[in-house]
Amino acid sequence: MSRRTQEHERHTHSAEVHQAYERVVAAAEVDSRYVEVSGRQVHLLEKGTGPPLVLLHGTAGTAGFMLPLLNELHGVRVLAPDRPGNGLSDPIDLARRRYRETTVAWLDRLLDTLELETTALAGHSGGAMWALWYALAHPERVTRLVLIGPPAVPKTRLALPIRLAATFGVGELLPRLVPPSPKSTLRFAHHAAREKETLAEYPDQIALMVAEGRDPTTAAVGRAELRAVTSPFGLLWPSGIPGRSRVRPDELHRVVVPTLMVWGERDPLGDASVARTVTELIPGARLVVLPTGHGPWLGQPARTAETIGEFLR
Repeated sequence: MSRRTQEHERHTHSAEVHQAYERVVAAAEVDSRYVEVSGRQVHLLEKGTGPPLVLLHGTAGTAGFMLPLLNELHGVRVLAPDRPGNGLSDPIDLARRRYRETTVAWLDRLLDTLELETTALAGHSGGAMWALWYALAHPERVTRLVLIGPPAVPKTRLALPIRLAATFGVGELLPRLVPPSPKSTLRFAHHAAREKETLAEYPDQIALMVAEGRDPTTAAVGRAELRAVTSPFGLLWPSGIPGRSRVRPDELHRVVVPTLMVWGERDPLGDASVARTVTELIPGARLVVLPTGHGPWLGQPARTAETIGEFLR
């Protein structure tokens, strides 16, 4: 990476984020590099050889957060970008009214930059929504689709902490009332994802999440993403996700890409019956329910990777 790029990135995100990210990546055998998409720097992690798999992390996360899964995937070339404004990537304008169109266009340009005419596409949570939207818009470029806990689909419900963070005024106030710390991060992981015990096994990941919570760029992007798909008055909307933001059943019927749904049975978004309802709407889709919360690869990295690997082969 050039000195110019280093200086540019240092000004985009805090030094604390960079240092925490470097510690996470240092423990893994992955390549860390930058590419330019529409004049903005995108940081990505890459590992393995074989057919490509683009892996998209969730809202307020990083590609580094997916490393426990990345490390267990074999026989594929995994490319995991930090989505705009997260991790070490530059932010872009995520305007609420054009959020879906913006994400599809960004991902299309990323694949062009990576010279991937076609690829398997996987995503977690908010990243799963990006993957699903892209597969609906450009099925000709997606060979396989893996959805891990997509939130904005029929019957799901957001946990209270996420609805709080999405509420105008409250979201900006929360970091002041509850400053990011390892303790508050684990508490959030419990209420929002049912992953407190599993996340506690990854202290470097916790440190990165704390650093991101303190970083103004990342915090603003996280709020923008949440508000793009949730009600602006999250506390007043029972599920947190209005109908206009969800992928409709008729859209799910139009998914033509072979699809795997991976769901944690303790996911606060909904139980296994919710996952079955969504999966049955996608023609030929397969569902695997694991004994986890919202992040199956944290407590079950090998099993999650094996499930995905079998589907991709």
